[in-house]
Amino acid sequence: MKKALVGSALGLVALGAHAQSSVTLYGIVDTGIGYQNSSTTLSPTTGAASARPSPGGSSQVKMINGIWAGSRFGLKGAEDLGGGTKAIFQLEQGFNSATGAQSVSGLAFNRQAWVGVTNGTFGTLTAGRQYTSYYTLLSPYSPTTWLTGAYGAHPGDIDSLDTLYRANNSLVYTSPSMSGLTVSGSYSLGGNPGSFSAGQTWSAAVQYLAGPFGIAAGIQRIDNASNGGVVWNSTTSNNGSQPAVSAINNGFQTAAKQQRIAVTGGYAFNSQWDVSFAYSNVQYSPGVNSFFHNTAIWNTGGAVLHWKPITVLDLAAGYSYTRATESNGITSAATYNQFNLSQYYSLSKRTGLYALEAYQRASGQTLAGNGRSIIDATASIGDAQNGSPSSSRSQVAVGVGIIHKF
Repeated sequence: MKKALVGSALGLVALGAHAQSSVTLYGIVDTGIGYQNSSTTLSPTTGAASARPSPGGSSQVKMINGIWAGSRFGLKGAEDLGGGTKAIFQLEQGFNSATGAQSVSGLAFNRQAWVGVTNGTFGTLTAGRQYTSYYTLLSPYSPTTWLTGAYGAHPGDIDSLDTLYRANNSLVYTSPSMSGLTVSGSYSLGGNPGSFSAGQTWSAAVQYLAGPFGIAAGIQRIDNASNGGVVWNSTTSNNGSQPAVSAINNGFQTAAKQQRIAVTGGYAFNSQWDVSFAYSNVQYSPGVNSFFHNTAIWNTGGAVLHWKPITVLDLAAGYSYTRATESNGITSAATYNQFNLSQYYSLSKRTGLYALEAYQRASGQTLAGNGRSIIDATASIGDAQNGSPSSSRSQVAVGVGIIHKF
């Protein structure tokens, strides 16, 4: 349960506070043990430990954290300004519960840091580091809801339907719900001298809810800023990094532009059964300094079935299929079939135990990390394995853990 702070060990003092103002401390601690087979280290030049998949690779057992929900603590608050308008803010720090380290080095509030105003009639406008409109409105029906992003995100989180990408320097407007319809738009300033668009991120999305049915659609565009003509990074992302680099898109990091279009939706049959689906189209477009020459496209479709047989138990199963285009000399398009299972048992409203199982099979070809060599595609489950893809066509990952929310 989230707790209102009235003075704290952190030395927070509410000066001139009144009944219409509040500050809330909240957080999540999530730690477990994970196993994956055929693990390697992602190479920025080859796309894997070697240019060709091999039947070898080392299995790995390790402590995992933030698998069901990212470990974090945060502060959020609101002040009534009158006339139905409130000032709002949120500061959220992600951390590694196994080591105590920041989840993104060098960023104190790496998950969120924004301030804004909200009004029930006119909507909400916020400024700072935050999620894009694309993610916010589409995420309720993404595969990460019950399969987690770590294991259940579409391969490599190629379509950014998990929470890995947050944009700096952002303005986000979200409308109030109008008969179930919500619209949102976001813009992140690149801040590059001499070019207004370099490094910018923008997105727009719409969501419609009608009883047990919901659907959302959105677009997100990232105009990368050149970094010495080698890798073009987004100046609005984590310390200038690109979203979710993995074995799936490692060879296309020199893209000048990235575009993601997605549709997600779901239907609740009753209190025990519901289903969700997602489709995405992702495009990486080259520029004059790119090492590849033709636009690379990935299409992904997937579905998740969620079952709650008893009050304290949630079970889910999911499948996704990703296919790349035949371009840049590739004659056999890369494909990725991913299967997921999840189990969550509630010990209380705030504490739970979970287990996750995933399998992915890759086929076809892709570009190596140097953006020039053609190699066989290798497996990389969800996004927790982005830095340690399989050395072969297949990958298995299993995790168990405990999560506590406060």
